[in-house]
Amino acid sequence: MTDKVRVQNGYAYIDHSFWNAEKQQADHKREYIGKYDGTDFKPNKNFHRLKAEYEASLTASKTEPVPTDICLRQFHGATYLLDRIAEKTGIAGDLGKCYGSLAPQILSIAYYLVIEEGLPLYRFTKWGSTHRHPYGKDIPSQRSSELFGLLTEESKMDYFKYQAKRHSCDEYLAFDTTSISSYSTLIKQAKYGKNKEGDSLPQINLALLYGEESMLPVYYRKLAGNITDVKTIENLVKDVDFLKLEKLKLVMDRGFYSEKNINDLMKHHHKFLIGARLSLNLVSNRLNKIRDDFVTRFNYNSELKLYVMSFTEEWEYTEEKPRSGEVITDKRRIYLHFYYNDQKATDDKVRFNAMLDRLENNLVNGTPDPEDTKLYQKYFTIHETPVRGKVYSFNEDAIRKAERNYGYFALMTNGIKDPVEALRIYRLKDLIEKSFGNLKERLSMRRMSVASEENFEGKLFVQFIALQLMSYIKKQMDENGLFSDYTMQSLLDELDVIEYYQQPGKAHHLSEITNKQRKLYELMEVPVPT
Repeated sequence: MTDKVRVQNGYAYIDHSFWNAEKQQADHKREYIGKYDGTDFKPNKNFHRLKAEYEASLTASKTEPVPTDICLRQFHGATYLLDRIAEKTGIAGDLGKCYGSLAPQILSIAYYLVIEEGLPLYRFTKWGSTHRHPYGKDIPSQRSSELFGLLTEESKMDYFKYQAKRHSCDEYLAFDTTSISSYSTLIKQAKYGKNKEGDSLPQINLALLYGEESMLPVYYRKLAGNITDVKTIENLVKDVDFLKLEKLKLVMDRGFYSEKNINDLMKHHHKFLIGARLSLNLVSNRLNKIRDDFVTRFNYNSELKLYVMSFTEEWEYTEEKPRSGEVITDKRRIYLHFYYNDQKATDDKVRFNAMLDRLENNLVNGTPDPEDTKLYQKYFTIHETPVRGKVYSFNEDAIRKAERNYGYFALMTNGIKDPVEALRIYRLKDLIEKSFGNLKERLSMRRMSVASEENFEGKLFVQFIALQLMSYIKKQMDENGLFSDYTMQSLLDELDVIEYYQQPGKAHHLSEITNKQRKLYELMEVPVPT
């Protein structure tokens, strides 16, 4: 079936999305497919015709080779790999359900972004003529822009729902944000904010959920560029409702911590694992009690090669009823896991003293950075006299307090009792940061320029599909130790040289496949092409 099903006054219709060249905007037309009374659906001939066409499109690639009148020679090895990944992960099927006839075009552009690292979309014409891909035809720049404009928010959310259902309810989802700079003045949410790349351009923030077991991205949302990390959790909790995730299991770094965020997650019965600042009263009070006896053989964990201690604590839960304004208080159980690392202690010491040296030098030279104001207030005492000008001294109490925490870090959770398991899951969160790197570098997203808000949204979605495909490949490469011999690009290049041949009057066949190529397909857990 194609596009969207609508019901009006007991009649069901298919909404076909298309680009209206005359109006220069996305448009749609309806096709009647039967009657629906809220319980029973009575299809008509149009429904059966459209269903047959859609099922034929899905199975076309699986049919036996047939003779052809076309003479063709195209590269097929890398696109074949992506075909199988898209099938295995449900990407192809879910796109088909949400976007119908547009799905092959979405996949073809995503394939191009994955295989041809960093190349602009106007180069698709040349690539598409030399490679087999789902759409099978050229997608010129104008057409790709039209396609991006047709990818509606509603269909995008449906896709996220389908993908979310494919993840285990026991899987923790890593959550993080990144900034994407934009040259375009047409993006409403592009704002000046704290840019993680150091750009002086307006930006949007991108929040991403990523499965810690599957290592595949599940969902993203676009945020205004001036929204801080700590403010994003409230909307994420709301988003979970339409993703149909019964319970959310979230792993986050400490930048997302606030009492309100923890209370919101508890209110909706979600599980969380979050990095905890040592300055928090709940954390510092416990650490101060155990610090002197922490680094002992008794607390050493040979598996982690760290010193570990865990405690059950009571969280002061509060909830305000929206209508009455009544504030409910309660005690909720949480777990605090503490860790000490000798190497981290050394690194912390070097990093802290380098920071103090920088602050002191800037102060002596009369060039203090305004962004360091809070650090000066915390670690220095500064006086100004009529004779000597500015006179400073170190705040020794604050410095000693910081030095006491060298090497320590803590995790807070309401779902994981075992400190080893908690740290294993938390470390997987680093994958999300590497994924953002892939997203920006390989998919040309470090700085984006588009003609309209709709084009930006559509392009971002196609790049997300490409990220899902790349994430699967990276997971298999990590698990099989392939990065010692290949980069992702060299692996794709190794397979890309496999060719597909068609000659008039004969069935298609493939070029020779080497043992090395066969092994790569096996390690990717896809069948070798025949």
